[in-house]
Amino acid sequence: MTVQNHRRRVVVTGMGAVTPLGTSVEAFWQGLVAGRSGIGPMTLCDPSAYPCRISGEVSNWDPGQFINIREARRMARFTQLAVAAAQMAVADARINLEGLDRTRAGVILGNGNGGFPTIDETMRIIIEKGGMRISPFFFPMILPNMAAATVSRVLGAQGVLSTVTTACAASTQSIGDAVEVIRRGAADVVFAGGTEAGISELGLAGFCVMRALSTQNEDPQAASRPFDARRDGFIPGEGAAILVLESLEHALARDAKVLAEVAGYGVTSDAYHPVQPEENGAGAARAILLALADAGVTPAEVDYINAHGTSTPLNDAAETRAIKLAFGEAAYRIPISSTKSMIGHALGGAGGMEAVACVKTIVDGMMHPTINYQFPDPECDLDYVPNQARKKDVRVALSNSFGFGGQNACLVFRKFEGF
Repeated sequence: MTVQNHRRRVVVTGMGAVTPLGTSVEAFWQGLVAGRSGIGPMTLCDPSAYPCRISGEVSNWDPGQFINIREARRMARFTQLAVAAAQMAVADARINLEGLDRTRAGVILGNGNGGFPTIDETMRIIIEKGGMRISPFFFPMILPNMAAATVSRVLGAQGVLSTVTTACAASTQSIGDAVEVIRRGAADVVFAGGTEAGISELGLAGFCVMRALSTQNEDPQAASRPFDARRDGFIPGEGAAILVLESLEHALARDAKVLAEVAGYGVTSDAYHPVQPEENGAGAARAILLALADAGVTPAEVDYINAHGTSTPLNDAAETRAIKLAFGEAAYRIPISSTKSMIGHALGGAGGMEAVACVKTIVDGMMHPTINYQFPDPECDLDYVPNQARKKDVRVALSNSFGFGGQNACLVFRKFEGF
C-alpha cells in the first residue's frame, strides 16, 4: 500500500452520534451489529393521509440532556441533534477545548433540508393566527447553516465554518471537505459530519408525490430492504453524527487515541437528472476511483464497502453497477452493507452516521449486516452481508453517498498503523 507523505495526514480521534438506534455511538453500533431495526410507526407528524406512515426516528429525544432548555427552544431539531453529537464527539476525543487554539479549530457539517418541521409548524401558525404570531427565531432556526454555526458557537471553534447542502451526499462531502482543509494547513482540528431532522408533513408529502418512499407499513422493521428484489422505496430517517478530525501531528502532540485515518476523498457529478441516478453508475464509479486514488490504494486493497443502499429500485441497481465498474471482478469478493436497512435514510445526515459505522468496522473487525435481504435481485448480485454480522479484519473501508442532483461523494477510511 502506498502511503502519501507529501501532505498532512488526517485522523479520526472521536465520534458522537444521535440515531434511531440510540443516543450514543456504542448504542448505535451495538444495534447495527445485532441487526436491530430502529424503524417504526411515524410519530413526528400525522402520516394518516399518506401512503408511507413509517420512519426511523430518534425516540424519546430530550435536548435538555445536552443543551440548556431555553437555548434548545431557539434551535430546530436538526440543530439540537448536531449539538448533542458534537458534545459526545468532544468527550470521546478527550479534547481540551480550553487548551485548543480555537482559531485553528473548525466546523463543517452536512445538511439537506434545514428546519422542515419548523417551517411546517410556522405555516400553520400563519394560517391560523397570522404572521405576527410566529417565533422571532424562525429564520435562525430553519437555515441549513445554523447547525454548524451553533456547534461552532457552543464549542468556541473560531476557524473554518461551512455547511454542505449536497442532498444525500452532504455529510460525506462535509467530512471530505474537512480533510482537505486540514491537509492544506488551514486548520488543526475540524468537527465534521452531518445532521438531519426533516420528518414533517411537508417532507412526507414531497417524497410521497415523487413515489420515493416505501409503502410497506404493515411491518415497519422489514420495510427497508436495500438490494432486495422486493424493495419499494426508502424510509424517512433522522439523526446526527460528528467526527473529530485532526492532523496526525496535532493528535500525536496531545497523545490522542487514533481510531482510524481518513485517507481518501472523491466527489463527482452525474450531470444526468434532477433526482434519478445515472443508470450505468458511471458518475458514482468515478467518485469511488477518485477516492481510492486520493488514498493511494488499489481496488484490490478494499476490504469493505458501506453502501449508499437506500432501498429504492433505481439507486440500489445503479450503485451495484457503479461498484462493478470501479472494481471489476473484485466487486464480487468485497463485502457490502447498508446501514439504512436499520435506520432508514437520514438524507443529509446519513453519511455521517455511515462514517461512524465505517470507523467502528475498522476498530472492531466486525461488519454489520444488511437486514431484510430475502429475495435476490439479478441486478444486485454482490455480497451484501445479508442479515447477519460478519467478522473480518478490515484495513480499508469505502463509504458511498449519492444524492439528488447527481451528487456523488466517497470516502476511504484506513486502519491507523502509524507512520
